[in-house]
Amino acid sequence: MQSPRDPKNLVVVGGRVMFESLAQATGLKIYPRSVTEAGGTTYFLARGPQGKVLGIQGDATGFEGNSQLLYPLTPANAAALRTRLPWLTPVPLRLRTSAGCGDRLGLATPGHIRALRKVGGIAPILAQQSMRENARTLRTPQQVLDDAMWGVFQEGWCEPWGADADHLKTPTDIDICAAAGYTFYTVDPGDHVDNAAHSASLETLRAKFESLPWDELEDSPAALRARTLGRTFDLSTFTLEFDEASLLRAACKYGRAIAHAKRMYRHLAAVMGEQAFELEVSVDETETPTSPLEHFFIAGELQRLGVVWVSLAPRFIGRFEKGVDYIGDLDAFEAEVLRHVAVLHHFGSYKLSLHSGSDKFSIYPIVARHTGGLVHLKTAGTSYLEALRVTAQVEPALFREILDFARGRYETDRATYHVSAELRQVPAAGNLSAAALPGLLDQFDARQVLHVTYGSALARFGERLKALLDEHEEAYATALETHFVKHLRPFR
Repeated sequence: MQSPRDPKNLVVVGGRVMFESLAQATGLKIYPRSVTEAGGTTYFLARGPQGKVLGIQGDATGFEGNSQLLYPLTPANAAALRTRLPWLTPVPLRLRTSAGCGDRLGLATPGHIRALRKVGGIAPILAQQSMRENARTLRTPQQVLDDAMWGVFQEGWCEPWGADADHLKTPTDIDICAAAGYTFYTVDPGDHVDNAAHSASLETLRAKFESLPWDELEDSPAALRARTLGRTFDLSTFTLEFDEASLLRAACKYGRAIAHAKRMYRHLAAVMGEQAFELEVSVDETETPTSPLEHFFIAGELQRLGVVWVSLAPRFIGRFEKGVDYIGDLDAFEAEVLRHVAVLHHFGSYKLSLHSGSDKFSIYPIVARHTGGLVHLKTAGTSYLEALRVTAQVEPALFREILDFARGRYETDRATYHVSAELRQVPAAGNLSAAALPGLLDQFDARQVLHVTYGSALARFGERLKALLDEHEEAYATALETHFVKHLRPFR
């Protein structure tokens, strides 16, 4: 496939008009990296007075629109373009070092790609959103995937990229995302974790153990005891042993979650049929950390049940709060990561996944050093915060409105997050000069207050914010590029 990137060098089909002349005649801004020739037809993305449009010179069969040259960015045209340009379709990334670039506004992909190009060697997931995020941003899984695809097209990204249907809890969630074309499915069985088992007495654990869904687990209490108790598991760098209390605690805490993950995996496999996909199992949204012993138990049981996964997200020790760096003892974290890595190698190879991974700069070198590239970094809210940084720079009045609104919503919206920001540390907008506003995006408390109120803020200010960022798309892309290079470079 030829993909000339300089529009001056590309002649419109039939030799009638150069792209340069087309831009002058129509007032269109053509995104040069998007210009692609395939099968005798040329495709490009352009911006006109009414926004972005798809340009096609040649065979436009199957595309909807009234023009013979320019077509709207509709879901139908996105689907048609994917059939013409296969690199616009997400694919599984397997064991490549990878990063999830969540985008709650649908405008961040160009900036993400520029950072990926600058760093190199990181496989991206460019469409990533959970059902909870979809509800709060009023977007559908199809919109999320299509928005990312148009960004891929705009930037001429021809390398593999993935689409993560994040934190799926029900088979219906899977059905919706499979229909949209996702390739990476993060199953979240957290609602089925028994957090009380973590501190329950042995007597209580014995009763809980007997009542686990043994038919769904395709197991029995006696069989699990027989294959686990009295054995020493050699993980090369250390050994693991289960006594009765630790086995029952792990089984009671995670048994129902494992059964749910199995159900979700089998449903996913049936829905996908012959289509390639990959699975992540996430147990990070629990009240207590996932110990290496519990990680071993989860992985062993999933493997026994025939579940195939590419990455697993434990809840690590310390605090992974939204929008800020890791909070905890780095030496203890490093020692724990070494053990988690030994567990994943014991069961073959899969990736450790870092959820709430945005802005955890102090731990990136540790994780990169010990995983040998078997890592998936998951980010989302940090791109929204960079959008607010740009807003503070170019439209202080809008940022002031968002800031004061967020301050008013914080105590309500924080209920679904583990955060420790104190509202009294975040000044009211009227107490700050315009020059001081962007600096709030470097302040711990302000970042969290703005982060966790994103859903409420987008419901109130979403259209204005998107219009502003669309107008200043280069400023937003540049801010994201700078910010994401800091995220990605430690993993190279």
